[in-house]
Parts: sequence; structure tokens; C-alpha cells
Amino acid sequence: MGLNTPAGGKMAYYPKDPKAGGTWFALSDRGNAIVLLNGASEKHQWQPPYRKSRGLIVLDLIREDSIADAWQKIDLMGIEPFTLVVYEAQNLYQYRWDGHQKERTVLNANQNYIWSSSPLYPQHIREIRAEWFERFLALKPDRTPAELFNFHRNTEPSDKQNGLVINRDGLLQTLSITQAMIGPDKVHLTHYDLLAAKTFSDNFSITAP
Repeated sequence: MGLNTPAGGKMAYYPKDPKAGGTWFALSDRGNAIVLLNGASEKHQWQPPYRKSRGLIVLDLIREDSIADAWQKIDLMGIEPFTLVVYEAQNLYQYRWDGHQKERTVLNANQNYIWSSSPLYPQHIREIRAEWFERFLALKPDRTPAELFNFHRNTEPSDKQNGLVINRDGLLQTLSITQAMIGPDKVHLTHYDLLAAKTFSDNFSITAP
């Protein structure tokens, strides 16, 4: 987990992809966050070569003063389809690129959501995973951050194909779980490395825009 890592002159907190140098989760010192999922609404046909890693797009956006403005301007042609969950200025959004056009959806930051990557999980599996989440929410109306983490870590542990922690014969495997608790003036960040069974945590203050 790389923390206090410069991203284009701005400070960002993120785990670094050792291959492409990008990330699937980034958090700015302003308390903005971006989570990357591969694919848009449906599974796409893989058509390499792609111009740039999707994880580098996350870093391009998190370092900007306005993620929303940067999204409008960024050129995504030649980039593989993806979905971003964006938390900016205490508002929640879903951004999608399907390989042809961009989409931005405003979400309710006070509601609960779960996402599953479309290339990894067909629609009926995504619906099953959503049912697991709804069941958890019903059983834990006053859930704690620790209970949320446990939901991600231990839901359907025997289902290595479609559980929340997968291991598809070592070819596709969940490597880590990252949790951010973003308050009005500070953030608590926890990153759990599943392979090393090690936890990294940090607290930092949110800086003014």
C-alpha cells in the first residue's frame, strides 16, 4: 500500500499495481475517493492493444482539483471499458466508459450500494451477490466498519468462483481488501493483504480545497 505518494504534484493514497503502475483504489488528501472496476454495464470483448492502463486513469483523475471536470475533458479512446465509483466533496457518483462513450450517474451518498465487475460476474451472479449484501444490511441495521469489513472478507468463503473473496484456480484471485472511513475532517484507511495476511492502517486529516 503506497501512502503519501505524489500523483502529479498532489498527494494520493493508493495500492500500486506492480505491472502498469496504476491502481484500483485511490484516496486524495481532500477526502475524495475513486474505486475502479473492470468493465462497464456488461462484459465486453477484449480488443488489445489498449493505449493506457485503466488504473493509470484513476491516478490521472484523483490528482485533479475537480474529478467531475476532469472526467468531462479526459480522452478515453483506446482505453478498455471500466466503471468508477467516485466520492467527491461528500457526493457519490458512478462513472462509466463502455469503449465508445462516457456516462456519469449521480447517486445518493446516504444509500447502500454494491458493485461487481461485469467481466468477472454475469448478471445473475451480480444479482446473487447483491442479495447477500441486502441480507447483511437487514441483519446488521447498526453495522460497524468492522462488520462491513467482515462481510467482504467472509461472505460465502467456500464459493471460490463467485464469493466476495475468489480464487479461480490461481488465475483470478482476490489479493486485498481496502476500506476507507471518510469523515468531515479525517479519514481512517485500512488495507488488508490477503496473501501476506497483513493489515496496514493509517489516519490522516482532510485538507481544505
